[in-house]
Amino acid sequence: MTSNTPLPTCSILLLAGGRGQRMGGQDKGLIEWHGEPLIAHLHRKTRALSDDLIISCNRNQEKYAPYADQLVVDDHAGFPGPLAGIRAGLKAARHAHLLVLPCDVPRIDAALLQDMRETAAQYPDKPLMLRHGDHWEPLLCIIPVALSDAFENAWNEGERSPGRIMRQLGATALQCPDNDPRLANLNTPELLTAHNTVSD
Repeated sequence: MTSNTPLPTCSILLLAGGRGQRMGGQDKGLIEWHGEPLIAHLHRKTRALSDDLIISCNRNQEKYAPYADQLVVDDHAGFPGPLAGIRAGLKAARHAHLLVLPCDVPRIDAALLQDMRETAAQYPDKPLMLRHGDHWEPLLCIIPVALSDAFENAWNEGERSPGRIMRQLGATALQCPDNDPRLANLNTPELLTAHNTVSD
């Protein structure tokens, strides 16, 4: 896909603030894959795309700090879910768009990140989410920072699903192939092991 539309300048948010329940409570972003913490893989793939790289983390801030320009934490205790991290990222973002990625998708590639930005440039006022088959991937998205108030209002009304908020705001879908390996969430020990023989 090519576009003559200038790509939006994005802040980038890497989500590493979860409880890590599927990893036995371990801090998922710091778990090693191919000899590096997962966060290091995402850092390497996104660093050149922005001068505002944000990591949402609720523990081990000193270990995450070298990979970020900013760290944000949830404003509610008890690991309230990814929407809390996205809200914090929207508040901290220095650019007009926020590209969001979870820390457990180390197989995402430059081509997909480029496609996300090109598609978002065509719909600058709407959120963009990846989609494969009928399944939305709300944590792989680009959000206009101007929608921050809409996210805050939804949160205050009790909404905790970022995907529902974005669909209500008329989200654009970037369709990916079914079972696209670039979207593999390596969020259990078994998945980490299964993908360990696949080159990063």
